[in-house]
Amino acid sequence: MNDPVAPAEALRRSLAGLLDGLPPKQAAQAVDRLIANYRGATPTDAPILRDRADVAAYAAYRMPATFEAVHSALEAFADAVPGWTPGSHTDLGGGTGAATWAVTATWDGTRPVTVLDWAEPALALGKELAAANPALQQASWRRARIGAALTLDDTDLLTVSYVLNELTEPDRTALVDAAAAAARAVVIVEAGTPAGYARVIEARDRLIAAGFHVAAPCPHSARCPIVPGEDWCHFAARVSRSSLHRQVKGGSLPYEDEKFSYVAAARFPSSPAQPLASSPAQPPRVTPAPNRVVRRPQIRKGQVLLDLCETEPSLGRTTVTKRHGDLYKAARDAAWGDPWPPYTQEP
Repeated sequence: MNDPVAPAEALRRSLAGLLDGLPPKQAAQAVDRLIANYRGATPTDAPILRDRADVAAYAAYRMPATFEAVHSALEAFADAVPGWTPGSHTDLGGGTGAATWAVTATWDGTRPVTVLDWAEPALALGKELAAANPALQQASWRRARIGAALTLDDTDLLTVSYVLNELTEPDRTALVDAAAAAARAVVIVEAGTPAGYARVIEARDRLIAAGFHVAAPCPHSARCPIVPGEDWCHFAARVSRSSLHRQVKGGSLPYEDEKFSYVAAARFPSSPAQPLASSPAQPPRVTPAPNRVVRRPQIRKGQVLLDLCETEPSLGRTTVTKRHGDLYKAARDAAWGDPWPPYTQEP
């Protein structure tokens, strides 16, 4: 996998100068309005990002968080499909292209990249930002109405991040079905809220019905064991706060945690064994984590409590103590969202 530091740092540098000439108060007001639209319960039928000021303010505020969330989901997917590298990538509803940066932080090399969105100002700014990333300089930025009438070209990897909330239910269904028909692998990321999780589960069910196997975060492709209305599956990605974040939200911490829900699935065969890197003679296969840590680990004196989504499928808690030796050390290092046991450990 690639070193995520270089793309992440290049993106931060590009975003740092994005608001030059835009009054801080105007930027903050634009972000407040756009956040209200994106978090609203009413799907939109027109682009939310209307002009460069909107796009610049929202990109500076949201792109780092979207990048970190999508990158976390892609890393989990890459762990479950070792040795596979996408030969092409389509970012559906990609706006300024945060997911395309996340792909370049996950896999080495270049590939044909297409970003589809209905907001021309977002596409224009995304192309401008992409000039700082060598892997994206040949990307295609195309205007497209994201909905039931959308047609997609075949692609290895298709990402859909923070888009489903903007669509009506029929359009969401059509989008997921179109993605399943066009792509070998699909990664969908939504806000880490009960509503975002519900949209992800709905998409997950449709992908499985279309013949996909879930690679992450679930350790299985069976029904989710979470009881609707009682809990929801979500994770967190650490995001460094920019000056705009501090202007809009206040607070003194230099970071915040982006909560997100996701599903990553592929048409590759599924195997329950520990993942082994594929060779040119071996086709890729999906090897989900044996279990997934679904809450922050609780570290206590001499023991670590891990809440897990398990292969059965079920939810459970395991206690790892000092007598487990190396596994205890691994448990102390485990993070919310990690596979368990780690892929380097024997089950």
